[in-house]
Amino acid sequence: MMPLNLADTSKAQIVRKIGGSPEVKKHLEDLGFNVGSEVSVVSTLGGNLIVKVKESRVAVSSELAMRIMV
Repeated sequence: MMPLNLADTSKAQIVRKIGGSPEVKKHLEDLGFNVGSEVSVVSTLGGNLIVKVKESRVAVSSELAMRIMV
């Protein structure tokens, strides 16, 4: 298991765990990051990530990406 910001670009990953406070977990779930869902990193720009999740692209800060374990 590793944080999402260390994952390979364009390789599908499965979300294993979401950490952080209840508010952070709820925010990430609202964006589509649920345990068991498939995500892939599209690109990295200045430490921030563009992530494909549920057929959408979402921008995620490196701080939030550290809380998503794949």
